[in-house]
Amino acid sequence: MTTMTDAALAEFKMPDVGEGLTEAEILKWYVQPGDAVTDGQVVCEVETAKAAVELPIPFNGVVRELRFPEGTTVDVGQVIIAVDVAGGSGSAAAAPAPVSLPEPTAPEPEPAPQGRQPVLVGYGVSEASTKRRPRKGDVVAAPAAVTQPAPAPEALAKGNGRPLAKPPVRKLAKDLGVDLASLTPSGPDGVITREDVHAAVAPAPEPVVTQAQVQVQVQAQSQEPVAAASAGVQDGVRETRIPVKGVRKATAAAMVGSAFTAPHVTEFVTVDVTRTMKLVEELKADKEMQGLRVNPLLLVAKALLVAIKRNPEISAAWDEAAQEIVRKHYVNLGIAAATPRGLIVPNIKDAHAKTLPELATALGELVSTAREGKTSPGAMQGGTVTITNVGVFGVDTGTPILNPGEPAILAVGAIKLQPWVHKGKVKPRQVTTLALSFDHRLVDGELGSKVLADVAAILEQPKRLITWA
Repeated sequence: MTTMTDAALAEFKMPDVGEGLTEAEILKWYVQPGDAVTDGQVVCEVETAKAAVELPIPFNGVVRELRFPEGTTVDVGQVIIAVDVAGGSGSAAAAPAPVSLPEPTAPEPEPAPQGRQPVLVGYGVSEASTKRRPRKGDVVAAPAAVTQPAPAPEALAKGNGRPLAKPPVRKLAKDLGVDLASLTPSGPDGVITREDVHAAVAPAPEPVVTQAQVQVQVQAQSQEPVAAASAGVQDGVRETRIPVKGVRKATAAAMVGSAFTAPHVTEFVTVDVTRTMKLVEELKADKEMQGLRVNPLLLVAKALLVAIKRNPEISAAWDEAAQEIVRKHYVNLGIAAATPRGLIVPNIKDAHAKTLPELATALGELVSTAREGKTSPGAMQGGTVTITNVGVFGVDTGTPILNPGEPAILAVGAIKLQPWVHKGKVKPRQVTTLALSFDHRLVDGELGSKVLADVAAILEQPKRLITWA
């Protein structure tokens, strides 16, 4: 996605960062006009409807101009940055940018880049590109440093460079009002971690929160106390308008499309899961499961996979254009995950073929990746069925909407101690309610009922994981 407008100027266009997406929002620029860039250096972070992605530049040079400011949604194929690839003359470095940015300064000379390898997005990174070059716009120096002679490049990178931190950590620091330059990094290679940021606010300093940060906190529904955020409400602000974009925009479109395209039917069953909860505790103590994420969701997922194996007709998709039903002889198990960016549904590829330890490993990686905001677009494509665990919020169940293109979604409610008739006597048992929504074009009531009943039967008697599998 590069064009050459003249012998000295190269333009980098917004690439398609994930399976046919047409636009992306520029979240953060890591360079400014006048900065030197190298082949493979990350210049910005963008957010699509599916994931946040860092974009590397595919050539060496000096940044001439940034075509769009942060927060702008840009169509795929539009030029986002222009770079003087001739090494940067004084006039090129001083050319004004169309967005409001700090005045650039002459760049330091760049060393020759190392070989680069292809990556999912962009043009690959060089072997030495794990450490980002300093961005001059973020330099925090004492006033006296302005009158001092320019330091050597090595000193600039080490002493006055932009602090090293991943984008989620930068966003956390921004939301909490923490200056990254004031922190002592504890991560490898001098990288600032989330723990460093949280430690900085532990003594409860008074962070300065802008109105933009308040809006971000409202959107993320943050529960952390921010004094300046409440001040905005006290000033008479009764309503806040938040632009619909990114994950929220994609989720809204998908849910509306699903709700008004697939005829939904939802069935419910309440089940005694006491034996399943005992099995969870036994698995936690099993040496074969040491270090793995073992929880009720793991056994619910395994129960659903066994139920699909017993009722394979439910694993299908409706092809409206061809007027065909597509039977799928595999299961890509989606797990609905609430993240600061919104609701996403990454899936475990070929979950039907995984053993219990393999499934536990995949679930753990899926959850941790989603929480860190690192879920790739590919991880959210090709799902065949989904589980949503609404029980973590303390609710009994719900009527979930199908993930577009999928035949069914299972909602798991909170597991609560309730009076239950067990072996002819009323005893306290651990009970939950399951809800299965399915596409009535694909799934008749009998088939949907069988799948839900099988899941409930396995959770009531988990030994069926062996006898039925």
